[in-house]
Amino acid sequence: MNKLTFLILFAFSLTACDQISQKLGMEDPAKKEARMEPEAKAVGSACRQSGRAIEDCYSIYGWLPKAGIYAGWREMDEYMRENKLETIVPQLPPAEAPGNKKKKTAQQPAPETEAKADTEKKPEKTEKH
Repeated sequence: MNKLTFLILFAFSLTACDQISQKLGMEDPAKKEARMEPEAKAVGSACRQSGRAIEDCYSIYGWLPKAGIYAGWREMDEYMRENKLETIVPQLPPAEAPGNKKKKTAQQPAPETEAKADTEKKPEKTEKH
């Protein structure tokens, strides 16, 4: 009887670990990757359609699974070749990674340099014959 009670308590403790880890915000890496897979495929497709290299896409969207990005990029590449579609130049900069917030700083005007002063027109000298 003690063994059966121990097994039941052990089984409940294992399920409790999953519930506790979910409440603490910890997520199973396999589940997280499966959840992010559709987004990665969409990003890969968009990268290919905009003419962006797969390596650039990996570096820009480093928080997404590479396998999903590649799958989306490859599918869009096949689709574009079959339908003879041209790339579309992106109009907006790429998205920032989640959790990365850049502090906006005011841009200060650049100080004048000697090169700028040299570009001003100087009077030309004329030669006498």
